[in-house]
Amino acid sequence: MKLPHALVVGGTRGIGRSVVQRFLADGLKVSVIGRRPPAKSFGMTDVRCWPVDLQDGDAVAGAVAAIIKVGGPLSRVACLQRFRGEGDDWQGEMATTLMATRQIIDAAAGKFARSGDRAIVVVSSIADRFVASEQPLSYHVAKAGLTQLARYYAVALAAQGIRVNAISSGTIVKDEARKFYRAQKALRELYEDMIPLGRMGTAAEIASVVSFLCSRDASFMTGQSLVVDGGISLQWHEALVRRMSPLKNLAVTRTAKRTK
Repeated sequence: MKLPHALVVGGTRGIGRSVVQRFLADGLKVSVIGRRPPAKSFGMTDVRCWPVDLQDGDAVAGAVAAIIKVGGPLSRVACLQRFRGEGDDWQGEMATTLMATRQIIDAAAGKFARSGDRAIVVVSSIADRFVASEQPLSYHVAKAGLTQLARYYAVALAAQGIRVNAISSGTIVKDEARKFYRAQKALRELYEDMIPLGRMGTAAEIASVVSFLCSRDASFMTGQSLVVDGGISLQWHEALVRRMSPLKNLAVTRTAKRTK
């Protein structure tokens, strides 16, 4: 029996690497596209890595065709890449995040498996709706574009039985950053105080949501964007200020008295 085939774009590190590991645990064969080979091996024979410059459209299309030729039709595609190069960040982000995602989906759409669970997940950020001051405009526009891209393809690919969803994640602790957050106790505790669930999320937890959206448990779910941020974006700003401020008893907002 052939294993279902998954493609993870941006799967050599961070959340993408966790998605690869989760797909392997789910019993899938995985192909990985990354800007460079992974720093450490996945240690599994069911993983094949393809270094590709995502700003090179011909290289992207060629890689997808080769991946399908070698590994067989796809059952799942997860896109987690973002621009980390030098030069014009607008051009780079649009090419890496949006154009490459479009090219990958277009190249793969007609070559999915004929049966079973078939799904595409794009991992965006809550910067698709909020402003992250440390990130450039290009990052925000690209993430917002990914969310709308997922909605478009959810309709366009529905007749093929392919579901398309998005994830908007908050601040996530990736394996590469664990040492940093362990050393920064004050910063970690600030996050823990701000986030309603009382802790920071992990890359493995985002990977679990990707796995769910690709599974039969989400078989009637398409065109959706799930916010995975521990509830931090649910809070009213004034309530958050009161809770985080030493002025906890200060009535920041008062109900105006009605005049007779």
